[in-house]
Order: sequence, then structure tokens, then C-alpha cells
Amino acid sequence: MTTTATTRAKAGGVWRQTRTFDPAVRLLFLNQLTINLGFYMLMPYLAAHLADGLSMAAWAVGLVLGARNLSQQGMFLVGGALADRLGFKPLIVAGCALRTVGFGALAFAQSLPTLIAASLATGLAGALFNPAVRACLAAEAGEERRVEAFALFHAYYQAGILLGPLVGVALTGVSFRLTCVVAAVLFAGLTVVQLRHLPVRASAGAAGEAAGPAGEEGARGQFRTVLSHRTFWLFSLAMTGSYVLSFQVYLALPLAAGGTGVTTALFVVSALVALAGQLRITAWTRRRLSRERCLVLGLALMGGAFLVPAALGRGPVGLLLCAAVLAVANAVLHPYEMDTVVALSRGRWVATHYGLYNTVCGIGITLGNLGTGALLDVTGWSAAPWLALCAVGLGCAAAMALLARGGRLAAD
Repeated sequence: MTTTATTRAKAGGVWRQTRTFDPAVRLLFLNQLTINLGFYMLMPYLAAHLADGLSMAAWAVGLVLGARNLSQQGMFLVGGALADRLGFKPLIVAGCALRTVGFGALAFAQSLPTLIAASLATGLAGALFNPAVRACLAAEAGEERRVEAFALFHAYYQAGILLGPLVGVALTGVSFRLTCVVAAVLFAGLTVVQLRHLPVRASAGAAGEAAGPAGEEGARGQFRTVLSHRTFWLFSLAMTGSYVLSFQVYLALPLAAGGTGVTTALFVVSALVALAGQLRITAWTRRRLSRERCLVLGLALMGGAFLVPAALGRGPVGLLLCAAVLAVANAVLHPYEMDTVVALSRGRWVATHYGLYNTVCGIGITLGNLGTGALLDVTGWSAAPWLALCAVGLGCAAAMALLARGGRLAAD
């Protein structure tokens, strides 16, 4: 069977399994596919538009891009807390509506203040809908099908990453403004669809009660419950390593590739592995391994992926193999990672837990990128940076194994 035929067969499997879920869950899958499609058709080309199209200085380009990241990472916890307070649907709809405004503004913005405001809006939008979507998916899928639902969610997530840049490069070839307008229209349509068809589900607070400001757990109790959860903090810190390593598909691997052809292939390989292998990998791991062992295995695989370029150097074969192994590791990790967040929350303030988790991992990515960049500056493209990244993965796997051995991840 050819590669194209195999991919189509796997996509058919994804669709068949998708149809076994309720309409609300299917809508959340569509939601994530569209979110990533719209985001990745625009954001990879924003820097070039700012620098070349608007003739902005490099520091100004960095400021605009950094504003989006700062507003998203900095507001994840607030977005999750609001979702638990107000319900998942209002935050999902509000986030998509705000991103519609942000992308629409990017189409016409010319001045630095306007561009920063639009960038802040797009980042805040992600902080609003990201924790809410995941908490809503966990609630709608139910305990028995959470892992399966998160596996499919990851497949749709990767499909958006694969399709977005392909659509974006075609639209940007006409004009970047057209790309922004199409992305804004996508989010506007998604807003309307979710407003009409996404069911209203209240978040659970303490002891299964609906969260509310008049309840025993007010805002102070909500944050105290989440922020004082030591096991959740330890789990989040251990998982941060996986995000640092995954991000190397955007940092170390493209820098090592040194060309757009291999860089594009890195993203294509990552997405195709997820689309073709996610369901099979999840089914295999569920039959043979516990959730805790899947977490340890996924982290160890991520670390091991960087032994390939350490041994083979910067050639395309080693880099593509590294990206493929990282994608397999992500396929192992993602459903159980998301499921563990819900399990550790014990059903209390799930979106707030997701918000804190995203914030911790976002800070870790920033620090990890700074460390990786500094190491590359000092050591160049020797084996040292790859071995250091490998050590991060293995160290996080060891930390996760210690948590699992103490039974601290089994809480449900």
C-alpha cells in the first residue's frame, strides 16, 4: 500500500472512531481542527509580513510576536478559572470570537500599537478557550472514554498543524491580508457553530457541586485547591520536559536543517505520524500498559529521540528520524497526560488545573528554549546539545517513575 493510501486508510479509521462519540464531542474535535487550521495558516507567516511587508525592525517584530505568547501563557490560569466559574461554553465561544477580532485586526493593522493590541487579543483568545475545550472534552467523553477521546483530539490537533501551513502558503502567495481574513472567517464560523450547538455544561467544583461564587468554595478556595496540590505541581514540572523537547521541532531541528525543504518535512513527518499512528498506538498501550507506565515510556522515548542526531549529525535522515520518534512519543504521552490532569483534579476545578498546567509548561518552554539556544551558542552542532536534550527527557522519565512508584498518580 502506498503512503498516500495508508494515510487515507488511517484517516478513515479516525473518522469511524469519531462517529462513535456524541455530537458534542465530535464538535470539540472539529473545534480543535479548525483552531489549528486557522492559527497555523497565519502565524508562521506573520514575522515575514511584519519585517518585509511593513518594513518593521527586528525588535518590533519580536515585540509583536512576544506579546501574543505572553498574553496566552500569562492568562491560561485565569482562563481556566473563568471556565470553571462561568461554564465551558461561554469561554470557548468568547475565545473564538476574540480570535476572530484579533486575526481580522491583523489584516489591516499598520502601526505598532495596533499590531500589539491585535497580537494580545489572539493570545488572550487562546488562554480563554484552551483550558475550557480540554475540560469540556473530558466531561463530555466521560471517564470510560477519556483516553480514547484525547487520542482522537490529538489526531485532529495534528491534522490542523499539517493543513494550516499548506493553506496559508497558498493564500499568502496572493496576499497576507487575504490569509488573515480567511482565518478570521474560519473563527467567526466556528464561533457561530459552537454558540448554536455546543451544550451548556457547568464545571464541577467541590464534591460535585456546581461552581459558584456563593458556594463554600469561592474564588479563594478555588485557587487554594489548585495551587496547594503538591502532586499536581510535581506532575506538571515533570511533564514540562516533554514540552521543551517537543518544541525543538520549532527550534533546534530547523536550525540544524538550515533549509526550508527539510524544515517543512519535519512538520509533515510529525503530523503524518500522529494521524497514521495515534489510534493504533493508544489502543496498543491501553492493552499492555498502565497510565503511569505510558507517561514514563513517552518521556523516555522523547529523550531517546535526540540520540539519533547525536549519532548521525545534522543530516536530513537523522533530523527526520528524530522528528518521527518525537511524534511517536507524543502519541504515547498525550492521551494519558490529559487524562492524568483530570484524574489528579478529582473532578474539582478541572479547567483551572488545565490552566495552571499550561502556564507551568509555557514557562518551562521559554526557559528551555533559552537554555537550548545558549548551549548551541557555546557548543555549536556537536553532540553536546542533543545529549543534553536526551538527558532532560530521561530525567523527567525518572521523576515520573518516582511519582508513579509512590502511587501519587493513581488518585482518581
